[in-house]
Amino acid sequence: MTAAPVIDISNLDLVFQTNDGPVQALKDVNLRIGKGDFVSFIGPSGCGKTTLLRCIAALETPTSGRLTVCGISADEARKARSYGYVFQAAGLYPWRTIAGNIRLPLEIMGYTRAEQQERVQKVLSLVELEAFGRKYPWQLSGGMQQRASIARALAFDADILLMDEPFGALDEIVRDHLNEELLKLWRRTQKTIAFVTHSIPEAVYLSTKIVVMSPRPGRIAEVIESPLPRGDRPLSIRESREFLDIAHRVREGLRAGHAYD
Repeated sequence: MTAAPVIDISNLDLVFQTNDGPVQALKDVNLRIGKGDFVSFIGPSGCGKTTLLRCIAALETPTSGRLTVCGISADEARKARSYGYVFQAAGLYPWRTIAGNIRLPLEIMGYTRAEQQERVQKVLSLVELEAFGRKYPWQLSGGMQQRASIARALAFDADILLMDEPFGALDEIVRDHLNEELLKLWRRTQKTIAFVTHSIPEAVYLSTKIVVMSPRPGRIAEVIESPLPRGDRPLSIRESREFLDIAHRVREGLRAGHAYD
């Protein structure tokens, strides 16, 4: 018997009303994401990757169609704290320490001081920032700030992690390192991850499933199941024939759906 998907999207459309008339951002999107999957969304700018992620997070409301998260509506899942969200920018408050930033959502949710301390230490360890809890954001590199942002999203132990280009502003070497760290974290926690990226190597390296999107309006052009192992994926796997074949397939899918006018 097939397990129910953690995220289930059927015939989803989203139309924005603007001063120049309606703009269809998403059209006829259908997707199922299983428990423990790592799914990357890739496509040209304006294809609706982030918009779709925001629909899953109940930050945007679809015009039509069906979307469930953990078997309930996206809005109910948001209220149930079924997911953590990592934005493009780390968004850390400069007047709070790293531990204080991670603690903030726990304070809002009413966790006891002891519970807060336990969870903060746990996620600092997960992202290997145990020695930096008392530091302030300006004392950390950009990559370390993003790791702190991920720790904050993990603090209340949601089953799902939604990530909107969290490494997009970082240089390639730092991004490679954080890709490795994110895969380790995913294997340890067995979270379900939905990840937006513009990078083909990043999408192929991280994912169990790659969703290629086309623009105007945003729709899913292809869903590619990765044959790469779920276990250890050293960066050197990027030189393998299997990896290069998947990357080529993703690139061809993007070219087929890309408008150059």
